[in-house]
Amino acid sequence: MTKKRTVTYTWRLREVMAEHGMFHTTDLVEPLRERGIHLSVSQVHRLVTSVPERLSLQVLAALCDIFATDPAELVSTSAENVGVRKVTAGDRPAPADIAALRPKRARITPTE
Repeated sequence: MTKKRTVTYTWRLREVMAEHGMFHTTDLVEPLRERGIHLSVSQVHRLVTSVPERLSLQVLAALCDIFATDPAELVSTSAENVGVRKVTAGDRPAPADIAALRPKRARITPTE
């Protein structure tokens, strides 16, 4: 049985910007441009306010240079083991309605 791992990450650009006194996404446009990264205001806004699924190494390197930091400060990661359940031959999934498991009251009727 192999263990599965869940890997998650947190994009901390907005926090790092605040630590350096940058409170508007537009504050980042010019420093990026000075380093050869030409992004529109809306692209920079998305970079700051949402978690990127893909990020070029040039942009990451420029951000590290702007804030004099390393990538680990911008992206915090964590990984944890996820338990894997073994399924046996007689294993059945639980019913969706737990009330269906309650016994029904027996009714005794007199015989004639």
